[in-house]
Amino acid sequence: MSRRRPLLLIAPAAALIFFFVMLPYINVLVMSLRMPGSEGKPFDPGFGFEAYAQFFTQDYYLSALPHTLWLGIITTAVCLLLGYPLALHIATASRRWRGILYGIVLSPLLVGIVIRSYGWTILLGNTGVINKTLKDLGIIVRPLKLMYNDFGVVLALAHVFLPFMVLPLLSSLQGIDPAIGQAARSLGASRLTVFRRVTFPVSMPGVQSGCILVFVLAISSYVTPALIGGMRVKTTTILVVDALIDQFLWPFGSAMAFVLALSAGLIVIAFAMLTRMKWK
Repeated sequence: MSRRRPLLLIAPAAALIFFFVMLPYINVLVMSLRMPGSEGKPFDPGFGFEAYAQFFTQDYYLSALPHTLWLGIITTAVCLLLGYPLALHIATASRRWRGILYGIVLSPLLVGIVIRSYGWTILLGNTGVINKTLKDLGIIVRPLKLMYNDFGVVLALAHVFLPFMVLPLLSSLQGIDPAIGQAARSLGASRLTVFRRVTFPVSMPGVQSGCILVFVLAISSYVTPALIGGMRVKTTTILVVDALIDQFLWPFGSAMAFVLALSAGLIVIAFAMLTRMKWK
């Protein structure tokens, strides 16, 4: 009985992971191997690799995959550059200000992604607040192209997912004993050296968690790229939704979704291994 006790303890968590994580992926994989449908059917009986062959032989769909991953990487880098100083400031603030700043960081999560994305269309449009203000001030003559491109999509995605970067960073930074930095300073280390040799390496678990979380959310985002990028910014997520809902091509859409998930998983594993080797 004592030998089976660890298995019994992890059984509920393992069951949740299987039914809510593994089983959906298995379903997507099986659907991607079904035969393409005919006569209005989502799929036909039998299995094959026709959906994958269609994806890898058509440049229109294949080119969207690296573009989607690149947008996710850029969004993650922007969130890290903006989120780390913010999290460090909150972690070192007084208790009263820490609660206020923490609430400000979490406040965007109270508004839906659709509403926030529409807000960015008001700001970035050709007749939006930014272009109209710059034109009224005489700074520009023609509207700046702030929407329907990668710049607008990355900017909106960074705003949407910045709290998901700050929260893991804040958790790691608050766990650092201030006495460690004070000891390093007393030994003659500069503030930059303390950050480079102490603060950043110790907070690396938060950096890893935040980067992985933001990257996965960014590449799987649909609403923000669709509204800010329109039809000019092509991502695999938009193509998956179009294939599943508009074209009713379930095997093809599932194949694209599985390839995207597999590519993202490989990038996440490579990132985790590289950062662990670097800061171990």
